[in-house]
Amino acid sequence: VQLQASGGGLVQAWGSLRLACAASGRTFSSYVMGWFRQAPGKEREFVSGLSGSAGSTYYADSVKGRFTISRDNAKNTVYLQMNSLKPEDTAVYYCAAKRWGTAVTGVYEYWGQGTLVTVSS
Repeated sequence: VQLQASGGGLVQAWGSLRLACAASGRTFSSYVMGWFRQAPGKEREFVSGLSGSAGSTYYADSVKGRFTISRDNAKNTVYLQMNSLKPEDTAVYYCAAKRWGTAVTGVYEYWGQGTLVTVSS
């Protein structure tokens, strides 16, 4: 599986961005998908996840109520809609996928290249 993340950029605080992660592979609809981020000088952290078949969604407390994860199986794409962005959301955002397991914990098998989101105050 190959993942290609896009949609990052520079936005002012309280603005919005939508990230997209395009995936290859015929079994995309069954994959567990996740978004992670890594801010300068910090460890990578879980942002949001989407289970494969059930479609359950998960969010870090820091983004709950502001970010929305979704998928379009026809386009083999998962999205992260980010609203009410804050300067502390500035980071490189990565999408990831795995064939089984939970969205929040465990190891993801496949990773995209990352897209930079910069939120100015």
